Amino acid sequence: MAHVVAVCISEKKGERKTPVAEVAVKENHGIVGDAHAGDWHRQISLLAEESIDKMRALGLNVTAGAFAENITTSGIELVTLPIGTRLQVGETLLEVTQIGKECHTRCAIYYQAGDCVMPKEGIFAKVITGGKIRSGDQVQIIGPTS
Repeated sequence: MAHVVAVCISEKKGERKTPVAEVAVKENHGIVGDAHAGDWHRQISLLAEESIDKMRALGLNVTAGAFAENITTSGIELVTLPIGTRLQVGETLLEVTQIGKECHTRCAIYYQAGDCVMPKEGIFAKVITGGKIRSGDQVQIIGPTS
C-alpha cells in the first residue's frame, strides 16, 4: 500500500527541506510555511523513497527532504503517473502538473554523486483540496481529471 514516508518544508528555495510531523495544505497554494507554496503549478513536490534509495546505492547518506521534496512516498511509481492524475494524500487532493524538472544549477548531491534523481523522478502537483498530511498517511490514485 502506498504511503507517505515523510513530509518536509523549508523557509527558503534552493535548500534541503526538514522533515516535520505534519503539514497544513491550503487549496490553490501548497504547504503553509513552505518556500515553494504559491499561485503556480508546482505547489508541492513529491519524490519516492525508492528513488532516494538509488542515490543511497551510489554511496550517499541522504534522507527525506535532501532533494528538496515536500512529500516522500513509498509504494507508488510517481514518475509513471500522467499529468492530470489526482492523488488522495492524507486529507488532501493533489493533481499532478509536472514530471521532473530542468536543473538550472547543479546541486550538492549532483556534485557528490554525478547524478540527481529529483530532476528525472520527482513530480509536482497543485492542491485541489487542502487539509493535513502526516507521515504514514495513505497515498491513493484517484484518477485523471475529467
